Amino acid sequence: MIGFILTGHGDFSVGLKSAIDMVAGDQPEFEIVPFEGSQAATYGDTLRDAISAMRTECDGVLVFVDLLGGTPFNQAMMIANDIENVEVVTGTNLPMLIELLLTRSGAAGLEDLAAQAVAVGQTGIVHKSIASIGVAQAADDDEDGI
Repeated sequence: MIGFILTGHGDFSVGLKSAIDMVAGDQPEFEIVPFEGSQAATYGDTLRDAISAMRTECDGVLVFVDLLGGTPFNQAMMIANDIENVEVVTGTNLPMLIELLLTRSGAAGLEDLAAQAVAVGQTGIVHKSIASIGVAQAADDDEDGI
């Protein structure tokens, strides 16, 4: 199985993990490593330890990051350069994580899973208005959501 580590600034990973738990339930081999400014001095070591530990348990590790060029991204890239079978995807969003968590067991490999993450993440970003989805449809939807 490919392990997933989610990291990002502040409560980014905490918030996405909470949403994932609500929508998809507790997931195996999925861990968060928040980046808090007060822990900046030890963050790189904490992330490296989490990736290393998961790598010993999994065939590979996919690290999901919030922002290209930020500290979590930079640290993840340096670690991926040192540890075999670690890939980094940035621009992480909830649709990306949910789909990959639910389909990762059938993935062909780590690089294919990273490519799938990018494709799913991009298709999860759309602009909608009530007019574009139909006012009648919106009025008929009495469900609480997902």
